Amino acid sequence: MTTPVAVIGCGLIGRAWTIVFARAGCPVRLWDAAPEVLESIPGRLRAMCDEAGEDPAILDRVTTHASMAEALDGALWVQENGPEKLDIKRAIYAELDRLASPETILASSSSALVSSQFAEGLAGRGRILVAHPVNPPHVVPVVELCPSPDTTPETMDRAETLMREVRQVPVRMTAEIDGFVLNRLQAVLLAESLRLVESGIVTAEGVDDTLRHGLARRWVLLGALETINLNAPGGVADYLDRYGPTMARLSDGAARGEAFTPGVAAKLAATLPAPARVAELSAKRDRDLTALSNFLKTLS
Repeated sequence: MTTPVAVIGCGLIGRAWTIVFARAGCPVRLWDAAPEVLESIPGRLRAMCDEAGEDPAILDRVTTHASMAEALDGALWVQENGPEKLDIKRAIYAELDRLASPETILASSSSALVSSQFAEGLAGRGRILVAHPVNPPHVVPVVELCPSPDTTPETMDRAETLMREVRQVPVRMTAEIDGFVLNRLQAVLLAESLRLVESGIVTAEGVDDTLRHGLARRWVLLGALETINLNAPGGVADYLDRYGPTMARLSDGAARGEAFTPGVAAKLAATLPAPARVAELSAKRDRDLTALSNFLKTLS
């Protein structure tokens, strides 16, 4: 595939997106506001390729550029990865909308801001959306495509098509909602996990083992809704008839925002690996996720 892509902002997520696009055959043009970041990009990209088992030859498709305008030249897709600060996002998108060709789609990796907040008033707001990845997108393929009220259907169609072409898994949303889909689901699960640990009912290891060796074992193959469809002889309607009242009671009693406290953070920090090991363990995670992804491909 040859769709030219510009990656704006080359931190961890920007570098991961670079690998996604480059391995799919796209020419990728990089720009970052910090010159020292651009200087470090080649080495960092090679390290990410090594960790994920990617052929470093894909990086021959990647070029760095001294200005945003140079990076945007000829690009048909822009993946923006700037800070999660509204004033900065607005400034970036004003420049992107001014400099990019009219047919270029402008996509944000934002996980906290919806595009109506930073596209408001721009002439090209119809071509702006959020394409929210899961960290790190080069080994976790889901991408949430979230439109603003101004995003055109054509933009969404093109976004979905491109994500499939670069071998990501697009989840097309129909409207903006705080947290998109993944973070809303994750927040509920995390809240109850933290509450169970803080109350002493189970250890952090116990929660993670329950997920890793229980729910996640099934969900990695089917997802939560497909799973319940198989968990009763009559399918999902039968499941909700049998277990719906119980699940509703548990849901009503589950933790909410009050679970995210400094106290539970301190309790977890005493049992989980120290921050000094984050880089090492993140690299192992990426290698393991790559191996899992390769195995799952053999099942399809």
